[in-house]
Amino acid sequence: MSTPDIPIIVTRAEPGASETVQRLQALGCRALHAPALTLSEKTDTHLPPENKISGLVFTSANGVRAYANRRNDREAAAWCVGPATAEAAKLAGFSNIHESAGNAVDLAHFIAAERAPSNALLLHVANVAAAGNLKRELERQGFSVAFAPLYEMRPATRLPDAVLDHIKQGLSAIVLTHSAKGAEAFASLVEDHPLKFAALVAISEPASAPLTKRAPGQTFIADAPNEDGLLRALKRALATLSA
Repeated sequence: MSTPDIPIIVTRAEPGASETVQRLQALGCRALHAPALTLSEKTDTHLPPENKISGLVFTSANGVRAYANRRNDREAAAWCVGPATAEAAKLAGFSNIHESAGNAVDLAHFIAAERAPSNALLLHVANVAAAGNLKRELERQGFSVAFAPLYEMRPATRLPDAVLDHIKQGLSAIVLTHSAKGAEAFASLVEDHPLKFAALVAISEPASAPLTKRAPGQTFIADAPNEDGLLRALKRALATLSA
């Protein structure tokens, strides 16, 4: 999978950015650490009493970590979308973990298939910008749902010097995007510089859109909206570039 001459710019926010960089380095790739977003926890968000919650719904590993920083309870069922979120729940000490593939709406369908609705709340922990599709779908299925935005993603003010120098020199790179907001933030940070992308690799179509007009290279979309799917798309990109 390695193509050492083509660096991979990782735009993911921390702490996930470092995790992705480590995975890429283990695969023999040269990774450039370039978080386009920074995470800020919202400590003023009200949380329902623990005894009123029948389960926690996590759509990101950051949501798991933000909740774990606020509370010590680990007995409630943790409904997680994707392996990275489930792994974060495991590391946080949750034992009753249910993992669904796909996106947030898929998770809602998974929950509805696995348990009957009740008046006790399901608490969806996510970022401020979460679209609310999961909450609406669960409520349509008869569940009572509360939304707890425990963190927000803010655009970074600048990129690391090594990344900016690479871009300013007009050197080629593969850009990895994990979200539409991250792609928008990265596009804004480099808007004054010419871009020479060998390929754009995105976790979803929306995560590619902010850069496709500026990226002359090929675009590769993950076959599943998670880190494993993104790395499979990267593998396809590298194979294409090496052909």
